[in-house]
Formats: sequence, structure tokens, C-alpha cells
Amino acid sequence: MAEPSYAKYVAEFVGTFFLVFTIGCNILTGQSVWGGVSIACVLTVMIYALGKSSGANFNPAVSLALGISGKLPWKDVGIYSAVQISAGILAGIAYSLLFNKTTALAPTKDHSLVQAGMAEVIYTFMLCFVVLNVAASKMHGGKNQFYGIAIGFVIVAGAYSGGSISMGCFNPAVAFGLDVSSSFAGIKYVLSYTIFQLIGGAGAAMLFGICRPEEFEKNAEPPASYPLQSRLVSEFLGTYILVLTVGLNVLSGSPAAVFSIAASLMCMIFALGSCSGAHFNPAVTTAIVLSGRGKCEAKDGACYVLVQIFAGILAAFSYSVLNNGDKFGLKPKDSHWSQIIPAELIFTFVLAFVVLSVATVKNPLSEYFGFAIGMCVTVGGYAIGKVSGGSLNPAVSIGIACFSSLEGRIMNGLVYSITEIAAGALAAAAFKVTQPSEYADKLSKEEASYGAA
Repeated sequence: MAEPSYAKYVAEFVGTFFLVFTIGCNILTGQSVWGGVSIACVLTVMIYALGKSSGANFNPAVSLALGISGKLPWKDVGIYSAVQISAGILAGIAYSLLFNKTTALAPTKDHSLVQAGMAEVIYTFMLCFVVLNVAASKMHGGKNQFYGIAIGFVIVAGAYSGGSISMGCFNPAVAFGLDVSSSFAGIKYVLSYTIFQLIGGAGAAMLFGICRPEEFEKNAEPPASYPLQSRLVSEFLGTYILVLTVGLNVLSGSPAAVFSIAASLMCMIFALGSCSGAHFNPAVTTAIVLSGRGKCEAKDGACYVLVQIFAGILAAFSYSVLNNGDKFGLKPKDSHWSQIIPAELIFTFVLAFVVLSVATVKNPLSEYFGFAIGMCVTVGGYAIGKVSGGSLNPAVSIGIACFSSLEGRIMNGLVYSITEIAAGALAAAAFKVTQPSEYADKLSKEEASYGAA
């Protein structure tokens, strides 16, 4: 029996209300460390609870992206948006009454509206783009159970990075909730924020069509292998988001930097793994190319690496602009190369080896691949962050080095990158030794060919 039409509107109201109410509670109780995780988790659980009822948009920018992509009727886009904004305003009033105080929407200290708007565009884009890929695409829509955590944990990525510049709304319903509940101080930024967020949603729909061209072709099915153009755009987007999140977390002194960076990698892997393989890292690409088995041809791998490095440099430029030209060094001042090189080698090896083992095997993980790979950043970031910075990625290293505040920055970037590429090569060698069954078919064909000769 089909659900009555009003059920989906009520679902959008309930999910959005709890999202905005949780945001307000975290802000007003000063949850600087775990606030972003709390908000990500309420979004995750509401998506799992209400996704079957309404699609669990809870965000007018998401609804707009779905409308542009032909995934949601325009009538519902309008009604959903009105319901979501109403829920956000009521949630804002509710948390204000609960605490007898509120918080105003505004760019954070020392940041302009333009900088805040750029942060809102980028991370609203990321949120909407992940939604489109994991919950609405022909490849994944209705076929997986990772969609909730993939979408929800975009907030972990964005709250601690972009949030340091704009307060981290990424949602017009949140912006309205914050601004209207503090209207006694004047409503100043809600319309500007909403415009930036809607631009992010529209951009997500456009690039979704480039990465997955079958989405805008009637009766087209996902291809066995996406065209190189789509895969390179995929690699650019994932690497850019990753390196930007690294830089914004470091420059803001985020208390949850490592987890935020890991979440950005995890979410983009879930979104784009089925498109380009979601390498986002020249060391990973090196490992996959050298492991053989046709998972990535050398020519394509070279293109991947160039795009990844370009994305890393552009992302580094972006985080510097968003922070008034601030920069930071790649190499920790008190660490020695005798410590840095082994540290980067070991934990980049871990990352590349896990990618090979969970995503390129004959029976890859179908639900937890993004989590397994993304959490390698949590492993290495906390283990060696104070030793080497825990770059684990030449795109990160080169991007940081190009905009580093220290002398010898280019040499530092080269040493890090060579070490990380070497780790990728070692991971490929270890994979061949530890998982020979992955090469059984190739060996059998070679033996048959030899016997026939």
C-alpha cells in the first residue's frame, strides 16, 4: 500500500526540525569538539529513519539539486523547501526557548561574507553531490545501505573546516533557523547564505551529470567503465575537497581535524568509487597501476596523477584565500627527516594497501569500502600527525608545499611525495605476495598459452 502524499511532507518537517534543533543545542552548549559529530549523526539517523518516506532531503539545496537532476518533481521541490524552511524556523525558536538565548548567523571572526559564501558553496556542493551519487544515481540509488553515513558525515568534513569560516550551515533551512531565531539582533545574512547554498546545489547537479552522463540520458544504464573525462572530473573533485578540508582544518586549529579529513575522504569515496575508483592520491594510483590486473592502465594513471596534483594545488590556493592569505608548513619544525620519512612511508603504505585489498579485489567490499579506506587517515593522522603531519598523499604534500610559509618548501614537497609514491609501490608488491589468488586467472592463462606453444 502506497503511503499517503502528506506522509513525505511530514517526514521532511520532522527530519529538518531535529537537524536544526540539534545544531542549535550544540552551538548554545559550546560543543566545540564533538558538535560536528553530533550534527552529522542526527542527519545520518534521520536519513535512515525517513529516507523511505520522503527521500530525506531536509535541505532546500538538496531538493533543488534533485529537481535539476530530474530525481524529484518540481512541485515537490517547492513544497519540500517550504516545509524544510518552516521546520528550521520552528526549531530555531524551540532551542532559543529551551536555553533562553540564541546565536546569530554571520561569518566567523576575521572572515568576510564573500569568504563565508565560498565555504558555503563548496561544502553545500559536497553535500548535494554525495546525495546525488549515493542515493539518487542509477548506479547506487536504492541499492546500498551506506547512503546514510555517506551523506551524514559530510557534516563532519564540513563543520570543522568550512564551519570555521561560515559557521557551517550548508542548508537554507539551517540558515533561516539561526537567523530568524535571533531576529531581535536583525536579520542580516540569511538571504545571502541561501543564495550561496542554492548555487552549491545547482553546481552539484551539473557536475553530477558530467561524472555520470547516463543520468541525463533517457533509458541509459551505468557503463561498465566511465569515459576518461568523467573519471578525471571525479578525481579532481575528490582530491580538491580532500586537500581543501586538510588546509581549512589546520589553519583553524580544529579540535577534530583528523576525523574531519578522514570523513571528507570517506564520503567522496562512497560517492565516486564506482566512477573513477576514487583514488584522490597519486600514491594510491601508483599502487593500483603497479598491482596490474587491468584495474588502471598506466596511461590513465598518469592522467589521474596530473589531475590530482593540480586539484591539490588549487585547493591549497583556495584555503589560503579563504583565510586571508594564511599558510602553514608541510614539515613540522621539531621533526627530523629520519623520523618523517619512515612515518610517511609506513602509513601511506597502510592506506594504499587497504585500497588494493578492499576495493580492487575480485570480491570487493560492497558497503564498507569507503569507511575502510577513509579511516586509514584517522589511523595515520593521529599516529604520526605530530611527527610528519600525516600527509600520506603527494597531492596533499605538493599542494601544501606550494603555499607553505617555510623556506625549502619545494624540496620538502618533493621528499614527501617521493616517499609516498615509494610507499604505493611497496603496497603493490606486498599485495602481490599476500593475495596471490587475485592473480590466479592471469597465471592460468599464461600457463595455458605456454602449454599450447
